[in-house]
Amino acid sequence: MEFLWSPWRSTYIDSFKSQGANKEETCFICEGIQSAGEDSQRLILQRRDHCVIMMNKYPYTTGHLLIAPLRHIGDYTELSNDELLDILKAVRDSISIIDKVLSPQGYNMGVNIGKAAGAGLPGHIHFHLVPRWSGDKNFMSVIGETNIISFSNEDIYKKLKECYDKIG
Repeated sequence: MEFLWSPWRSTYIDSFKSQGANKEETCFICEGIQSAGEDSQRLILQRRDHCVIMMNKYPYTTGHLLIAPLRHIGDYTELSNDELLDILKAVRDSISIIDKVLSPQGYNMGVNIGKAAGAGLPGHIHFHLVPRWSGDKNFMSVIGETNIISFSNEDIYKKLKECYDKIG
């Protein structure tokens, strides 16, 4: 077995140690939503009527996106129909854009509901859209050979943002 080496994620993991109990009180998604004018620093690609599309600061692969409702809510069953529809349309549009910019060979899409399921931010539900290429094998762990495509988040942000701006 080979391991997916993502050294940039250590900053994320270490943040739990340094912030302790306060980590649960802080919602980086809400902070981003409330920080108008800071979209590039917050890696926000698009704000919609009911959701926000942002790049994952600690991605598993190039182009790993988070799509979350604007409302701070952790329970999937409490999402409104408008929120669900907006999120699904955001996923569809994001796949089209990532296809143009990064040309992945597939995608993983998922949501971790609750801390026991692995949600790092259980209070604000968010969907992961992870572009995939042959050779990276598996969503979280790697079995067999690994081929990670590495680009800076800032460079990918600029390319994706340009496409999101075109669709409004």
